[in-house]
Amino acid sequence: MSLSFHWFLPTYGDSRGLVAGGHGTFMSGDRPASLRYLNQIGAAAEDNGFEAVLTPTGAWCEDAWLTTAMMVETTETLKFLVAFRPGLVSPTLAAQMSGTFQRHSRGRLLLNVVTGGEPHEQQAYGDFLDKEQRYARTGEFLHVVRELWTSSEPVTFEGEHLRVREALLGNRPDPLPPVFFGGSSSAALPIAARYADTYLTWGEPLLAVSRKLDAVRGLAVDAGRVLDYGLRIHVISRDTSEQAWAEADRLLAGIDPADIERVQASLARSESEGQRRMLELHGGDTARLEIAPNLWAGVGLVRGGAGTALVGSHEEVAERLVEYSKVGIGHFILSGYPHLEEAYWFGEGVLPILERKGLWRHPNRAAAVRAATPFAASSSS
Repeated sequence: MSLSFHWFLPTYGDSRGLVAGGHGTFMSGDRPASLRYLNQIGAAAEDNGFEAVLTPTGAWCEDAWLTTAMMVETTETLKFLVAFRPGLVSPTLAAQMSGTFQRHSRGRLLLNVVTGGEPHEQQAYGDFLDKEQRYARTGEFLHVVRELWTSSEPVTFEGEHLRVREALLGNRPDPLPPVFFGGSSSAALPIAARYADTYLTWGEPLLAVSRKLDAVRGLAVDAGRVLDYGLRIHVISRDTSEQAWAEADRLLAGIDPADIERVQASLARSESEGQRRMLELHGGDTARLEIAPNLWAGVGLVRGGAGTALVGSHEEVAERLVEYSKVGIGHFILSGYPHLEEAYWFGEGVLPILERKGLWRHPNRAAAVRAATPFAASSSS
């Protein structure tokens, strides 16, 4: 099994500390999300062998489509996992945008479909459907988009939430953009099973992740499909375990208690089942944050969405990733603070270990397994 690793673009700003907010709560880092800085992260991701970068969506960050489109010409092979909300644009326009992006990027688009779990944020965009209706609309949306991507004949569809008549793309995307989809509720899983290429989950303990994947697999089998699976999680990887946990302690010490109170109150309003599961991992208690071996829930004290991090030596982090891969995870979408430096800590520390195990290879160059002693082959001079 060859694993795929992806990085994250903090289009709300970056920092050496944890950036508070997200998922309906405004956030900003002390490193502004300038295009110049985001391009530096893109270059670091590409150099270290990450396949793609995930770009978030919401009122609390920059627009993902525009940002990534501007980064296409500054990268060569890096792909862009663009998050978007299906209720905010028509399926025909989304299908057309995907085709345009694929042509101009030479096939470097991946799509992350975000149904939306924060009602106040959805309503700010003019979307007043309830949670069940939003997922039903997402299913209709993805049905129409896939029809448009593959049909040479006009598409007509009339659903409960969406209608299109005689829709046809002049240029269909080639290749088709893979669809990544996350959601933990009973309304989300059938949509994932029917329409996603890769089902995403946030970083929970191994058994919880395994059970969730089993549920999706069963639904996918019923739909006659086979999916890939991905994990969205942060990483703090260092030469030794002590160094990694010291970094986690530093991040925790830098959190303002007022930020914890503000963000937790905001996230408590969320309708997202995944967000509820993240909150339950720590319950706002800073004394019980290591919830499984090398799995730290401190990020979720002040950040919505993915709230856990793998913390440990490069070898320990690699071991945990292998364990997740054994329950079916093939894609890992990672991040760390700050994103520029952490891309190198992980890329230079963990990925070579996985390369030696035959579980990963750099997508842009031939495998170069490092010797245990860097200068073992040097001459005596």
